[in-house]
Amino acid sequence: MKLSNLLTACLMVVVVFSSCTKVPGSGKMDFKNQKDSVSYALGYIEATQIKKQWQQMPFEVDSVARVEFAKVFAKRRLSERYLNFRTDQFESINEDAFIKGFLNEFAYGKSYFNDMSSDVLLRTAFEDIKKKKAEIKKKEVAANLVKGQKYLEENKKRSEIMETESGLQYEIIREGNGSIATEKDRVKCTYHGTLIDGTVFDSSVERGDTATFAVTGVIKGWTEALQLMPVGSKWRLHIPSELAYGERGSGAKIGGNETLIFDLDLVEILPQN
Repeated sequence: MKLSNLLTACLMVVVVFSSCTKVPGSGKMDFKNQKDSVSYALGYIEATQIKKQWQQMPFEVDSVARVEFAKVFAKRRLSERYLNFRTDQFESINEDAFIKGFLNEFAYGKSYFNDMSSDVLLRTAFEDIKKKKAEIKKKEVAANLVKGQKYLEENKKRSEIMETESGLQYEIIREGNGSIATEKDRVKCTYHGTLIDGTVFDSSVERGDTATFAVTGVIKGWTEALQLMPVGSKWRLHIPSELAYGERGSGAKIGGNETLIFDLDLVEILPQN
């Protein structure tokens, strides 16, 4: 074989070997928007964290091993749980950009970011989104208050509705003839809670069980109603937000300043210990 042919053959082997060692999905990144930058930076951060963890292992993981591991990672996609976590923080994630940022740093130690620049970018993006969410929530809370006040104003025009001095509205579905609880008592009840649009947020009725609690251990609207209704009664409570969870709301389903509706059935006043 001629020397030129031998060199050509060797070069081809090198090229083939190099193409085989390149990690799919790694390489140059074309940043088109803020989402791409945030996603890539997140991938970089995750890669650096894993590399730091591997440095604590009792045996050395060299660059060749990292490339081989990166090839395995390149075939995977991000878990739904992780995507939901990051999406909640940054609104949306470009998964391909994240993976490229991860692979570039993990396999080759090369990135468009370093620890400082990625930290500044992610902190700034997070704060911007946090402010945006706060503004949206502020508008929603204000709208809920107006919506609830309008509902209560219309609702109290119904003949079956009674309203207390605090603003609590109730209607008697079934009148009991038992004793009435005091603020020192514990009671057993069943209940079904909805928003004024009918959305169910909690229901012992749907679960098929009862709830036991102190009269003063619940929202103000319940505390007031439980000291008015005899055992055996079932009332429908229409509770203004200030007697419920106020501006903060509760959980994922009850927003700030939501007016709540409860069908409350007082089953028993429990004996005091």
